[in-house]
Amino acid sequence: MDFKLFKEMLKRILLVTFTAAVLACSAAPKPQQLVEGIPNIKPDEQQSLVCKEIVALIENYNYKKLTVNDSISSLVLDKYIKALDPYRSYFLASDIKDFEQFRTTLDDAFRAGDLSAPFYIFNVYSKRYNETLNYAMAHIKDKYDFNQNDTYVFDREKMPWVTSTAALNDIWKKRVKYELINLKIAGTAEAKNVETLTKRYQNLKSQSSKLNNQDVFQMIMDAFTETIDPHTNYFNPAKAVQFNEDMARSFEGIGARLQLENDVLKISEIIPGGPAFKSKLLNSGDRIVAVGQATGEFEDIIGWRIDNSVAKIKGPKGTKVRLKIIPVGQDMSSKPVIVELTRERIVMEDQSAKKEVKTIESNGKPYKIGIITVPAFYADFKAANAGDPNYKSTTRDVKLLIDTLKNKDKVDAIVMDLRANGGGSLLEAIDLTGLFIDKGPVVQVKDLKGNVEVSSDEHPGVAWSGPFGVMVDRLSASASEIFAGAIQDYGRGIIIGTQTYGKGTVQSSIDLNKLVNPSILQRLASLVQKGAPGSGLTIKGGKDTPQLGQINLTMAKFYRVNGSSTQHKGVMPDITLPSFYPMDKIGEDTETSALPWDEVQKSNFIPVANLAAVKPELVKLHDARMEKSLDYKVLIQGIADMKKRDLETSVTLNEGKLKAERDSLEAKSLEKTNKLRASRGLPPVKKGDKIKKNEDFDFFQDESLRVMGDFIQLKQ
Repeated sequence: MDFKLFKEMLKRILLVTFTAAVLACSAAPKPQQLVEGIPNIKPDEQQSLVCKEIVALIENYNYKKLTVNDSISSLVLDKYIKALDPYRSYFLASDIKDFEQFRTTLDDAFRAGDLSAPFYIFNVYSKRYNETLNYAMAHIKDKYDFNQNDTYVFDREKMPWVTSTAALNDIWKKRVKYELINLKIAGTAEAKNVETLTKRYQNLKSQSSKLNNQDVFQMIMDAFTETIDPHTNYFNPAKAVQFNEDMARSFEGIGARLQLENDVLKISEIIPGGPAFKSKLLNSGDRIVAVGQATGEFEDIIGWRIDNSVAKIKGPKGTKVRLKIIPVGQDMSSKPVIVELTRERIVMEDQSAKKEVKTIESNGKPYKIGIITVPAFYADFKAANAGDPNYKSTTRDVKLLIDTLKNKDKVDAIVMDLRANGGGSLLEAIDLTGLFIDKGPVVQVKDLKGNVEVSSDEHPGVAWSGPFGVMVDRLSASASEIFAGAIQDYGRGIIIGTQTYGKGTVQSSIDLNKLVNPSILQRLASLVQKGAPGSGLTIKGGKDTPQLGQINLTMAKFYRVNGSSTQHKGVMPDITLPSFYPMDKIGEDTETSALPWDEVQKSNFIPVANLAAVKPELVKLHDARMEKSLDYKVLIQGIADMKKRDLETSVTLNEGKLKAERDSLEAKSLEKTNKLRASRGLPPVKKGDKIKKNEDFDFFQDESLRVMGDFIQLKQ
């Protein structure tokens, strides 16, 4: 969808708003309530201006067409407090009672650019945070009885706020004991464990002391915009640079997306093609507890700021980094695994679609099936606009792969693997669909005025007309859902996997600086002390121009050609496989502020085939296989075990019991692995053995190929 004219309209209208706001921002700010005993972080005029304009943008141009009111104020307050202290480990009940004074006033305050309340809340949090760390460090050297049968409640999200400092101290003393037990079970000496934990808490205090008002402002705006909808986001100047680099898909590092969970850095996604992906040594969910360079000591990064941890992991192409990993599914007390990787330049546009050919047998007959893995919907728009006839794009790469599969490999069917494909270029989703259908509508887009625009494949002919399947999972989103939905609606192929993510909204990135007259930005610069420590003012270039950041604003929704939105519901597969990812924690339907599912009028499209009679037969054959499949049974049990562990909120502080639990889990995991290996004719492995790459088994892919074998025979 082309938002050029729409953004021009925004530019004209918002210029007036920004001008008025800047002229008004010289008024004396509301005095901020101070917190004794700490250096108080305060907002500045630039942040006040940006806050006012974000309110104006949301109220005038967000797809929801809402007014920021008392109800939203209440939700923002709760979200902000939860973001600061999700497991209720720092704030006291008296603090929460104090914050109630702001429950219905944040809407008016934000509209006026008054950030004193959320900055005050943060300063209270900062004081509590440092008090608890000081207490914890003072008790690391205490003598602990690791044979007691006490427990540590690590997840207090649904418990009452602690009413006294003494009760909070008791929680933290148990946390110290738990972390010491973890280190002890991992096999290190007591003196070393005390040193490691002391450094860990010192690092936490150090990172906390480095926070500035831009960090605080980002947290406040995150709570605000995420209350509006999950994909409307403000990025302060530093975050905007980071976001745009990510969108450009170009950086030097190991090729993994990271997130913080309970003060531990976790791998949330392995980027296809990067060093982490190629090594086969890392997985989503693995936790990184320490980082070392090619030589030298490891640095314990538990509790570090994520940007500081990432800075240690990223680095120049060709250099080495070492990571201490606690693999997904293992307890934090497990002994870390050391992984060494050589950093590379990760250029996401160059992440090409890839193919492989596998042969499966169905009812005694062999079939060759081509698998095309598409990691993202990419396109080198810069090269395309420059007239480069060989510019890279998903569609061009897939077209070449199809030609090879069809003419050289002589495959009987093709499967498109869109698992973990979070989307990308809408144009590529449309063009890629065109390789499998003749001319016709692919997606509909409705803007905030209610106008519906139909985007179609305009290229006659198809690249592949044979049996076709699409693999999806819970992480298949946005453009992936447009493609899979169109294939399903046209009856062009079979969708196999789990319900997709459900991101059916369109965002437009708006650089706030481009909405403001440069002379007015200069006036703003004069209001802020340039170069002041902790200042939120970001100066770029030699003209001292303040950088205001950018906002990604939800401005439209996607709809399938059958009229159904991909929002919230995503795409439901024809053949359903179990989801390794928790469906109740990942997906648009888990976001309380997500836009609802709805429909528009069906577009004028002509299905390629009617698969209504075939699909029930495919389901019967699939179900019959699953009843006999050991892999399926093990997967179902693994998912159930994971759900059970996710419900746990406490852990024993008895060393013997904790070690026995860990050993039991490791033994069960090894037994499960060897049962599966035996079923495939492979020799057993021992504890600590590494499984060879050529022995990896992709159950989801294998079953998808067997479904395609059934599909070929039913069509015949």
